[in-house]
Amino acid sequence: MEMALSLHSNSFSMINLNLQRRYSPTFFSNQLLGSGLSSTTTKPRLQFVSRNSFPRPIKCSVSEAAEPKTEKKKQLMRRNDIRNIAIVAHVDHGKTTLVDAMLKQTKVFRDNQSVQERIMDSNDLERERGITILSKNTSVTYKDTKINIIDTPGHSDFGGEVERILNMVEGILLVVDSVEGPMPQTRFVLKKALEFGHAVVVVVNKIDRPSARPDFVINSTFELFIELNASDEQCDFQVIYASGIKGQAGLSPENLAEDLGPLFESIIRCIPGPRIDKDGALQMLATNIEYDEHKGRIAIGRLHAGVLGRGMDVRVCTSEDSCRFGRVSELFVYEKFSRVPAERVEAGDICAVCGISDIQIGETIADKASGKPLPSIKIEEPTVKMAFSINTSPFVGREGKYVTSRNLRDRLYRELERNLAMRVEDGETADTFIVSGRGTLHITILIENMRREGYEFMVGPPKVINKKVDDQLMEPYEVATVEVPEEHMGAVVELLGKRRGQMFDMQGVGSEGTTLLKYKIPTRGLLGLRNAILTASRGTAILNTIFDSYGRWAGDINTRDQGSLVAFEDGTSTSYALHSSQERGQMFIGPGVEVYKGQIVGIHQRPGDLLLNVCKKKAATNIRSNKEQTVVLDTPLDYSLDDCIEYIEEDELVEVTPQSIRMCKNPKLVKKTRSLICFIWNADISSGHNRANEPGAMAGPNVKQKTVEIEGRLDGINKKLEDLQRISRMEAEMQMMKDALTVILEQLKSENKGKKGAPR
Repeated sequence: MEMALSLHSNSFSMINLNLQRRYSPTFFSNQLLGSGLSSTTTKPRLQFVSRNSFPRPIKCSVSEAAEPKTEKKKQLMRRNDIRNIAIVAHVDHGKTTLVDAMLKQTKVFRDNQSVQERIMDSNDLERERGITILSKNTSVTYKDTKINIIDTPGHSDFGGEVERILNMVEGILLVVDSVEGPMPQTRFVLKKALEFGHAVVVVVNKIDRPSARPDFVINSTFELFIELNASDEQCDFQVIYASGIKGQAGLSPENLAEDLGPLFESIIRCIPGPRIDKDGALQMLATNIEYDEHKGRIAIGRLHAGVLGRGMDVRVCTSEDSCRFGRVSELFVYEKFSRVPAERVEAGDICAVCGISDIQIGETIADKASGKPLPSIKIEEPTVKMAFSINTSPFVGREGKYVTSRNLRDRLYRELERNLAMRVEDGETADTFIVSGRGTLHITILIENMRREGYEFMVGPPKVINKKVDDQLMEPYEVATVEVPEEHMGAVVELLGKRRGQMFDMQGVGSEGTTLLKYKIPTRGLLGLRNAILTASRGTAILNTIFDSYGRWAGDINTRDQGSLVAFEDGTSTSYALHSSQERGQMFIGPGVEVYKGQIVGIHQRPGDLLLNVCKKKAATNIRSNKEQTVVLDTPLDYSLDDCIEYIEEDELVEVTPQSIRMCKNPKLVKKTRSLICFIWNADISSGHNRANEPGAMAGPNVKQKTVEIEGRLDGINKKLEDLQRISRMEAEMQMMKDALTVILEQLKSENKGKKGAPR
């Protein structure tokens, strides 16, 4: 790409790059200070087009990039009648709403057809939470060009979906909010797309917001391209300003068209068609898996080479040495909003294949005679793990259909067939399984789906997955972005500082008095942080996180300062008992709820757990009172599944059933603690001291020193546990004594009623 640049001082304020794109001021200042660029330079440079010479048709340098002159590439050709794109963005930046507008304007639906909002979010869980969890395929036709559109999740925990989908496309629509600009997930998906070498069209969405700042958003996006080491052709990205909710797009924020025509034109001209080997051997990479009750397993992917026909015998390959044979029973392509049967599919199109019952994501459907596998899909490793076990509470089997360890094991390992970013391992016991994922939300979605399918099980607290590098303990770090009003910024900064967070950026956002804070914080510090931040900011803060890297162990982090209120016995809660119990803290239950011994019924207002009898009934007497005492109860806390998982600590569990979510103390850890106390107690009584300290009992100064350290730790634990148990026993005894004295006093008053003198 040979060119000469002639920059004038009056053109630095606004330079059009294709569609009136604005670049970073720091970029232009560097060009000012640097020497003039000559046409003999070997490194490709960006082509600046002035406003006056800007042609009316959209013209993108990305689509016209020079092809590598290799012998292999000469055999490949472009299909100009198909475009494969993925719409990627941060959560809540308007991807799915924009897809809705694209579907409506390309006449996918009838004029009189009633269409619900966010039509691509077909899953019930997606509609309830308002987020996209699973990627979906659809297609539209614009000016005789078929555009395959893939809607991707916006949350960082589902990044595995985005990584898989990028294998199917040649370009992406990067949707960025006109106020927030690039966010953590924007950086993640853009980095992956640039690594694949995809063309990028930047869509500044929600341009109709009153506080929109398109200049800042474009500059921030360009700087993000530079930080991610994008090539010059990739930095020459197309910019479209749009309003997804209104279905409008334009070349400038002040002049929007009546429809999304400029967006479709940009897709056709800026995103190249698929490069295919039409006459080569069949190759198709299975990028996604769906299941149908009648058709069985359905493999979805893009055909890279050759032609795939219905009834064709194929080879399914995982590597050069591992292949098996299969037969394609049915073949589908995506047209509008549904799958349409097809007899044959040519290379470059996205299709769905039926008939191969054991196909997995990442496997290649190849030619039976001379087929070779494509490179497998690489997914980043998980960072958080949780323990799944069978339900051991007294209420087991009341609501669920699948309660055994065999049912739980089969369901978890079946999840691995589609969810590549998840890992499942056997635990310490036969009824325990360790599930690892990209984040707490990633595993929580699995828990919610299993719950709705009729499974009963228990879940332990989330733990981070640490690594050891050169004998140093490394833990995962994430970049946390918090939007908070200025009046609550102090409380949020203090909270993040306690969790070992380090601030590296702070800036104002818009005109609403909102501050944007960016922290690098250990993943351990994020556990339970969302509710704490909402409490500190009175529900006004917005927290977003994305995995950054592994770093050194940051030290101990205290994620919860308060203990739990634990049920003292089995039974049904009463208003009489809850009236006195709510003085100890906030309750999770109301009257008339069945509880069992060890169930967590509330949050203690002080550190340490407290045993409560929430099933206590008012003593019945033979005296009629003219007026019963009015009991006023506070509204109990309504914790969701996500809130419960964030709340529990090491010795606590979440009981998940189809209709209920409860928290309880881990009975296994309680038994271990009691046996440890009994061991220390017996040792102290029998000898008055530990026998390991006796002369000649153990040889070696190191062994003696370690023994003394362990004894000191055990003594400290013993004292704390004894104090907690003593306090709990005393409170329970005092309450029982109070109730007994109250009953005696009432009886004495009734017996001496009408007699002269006070009772003795």
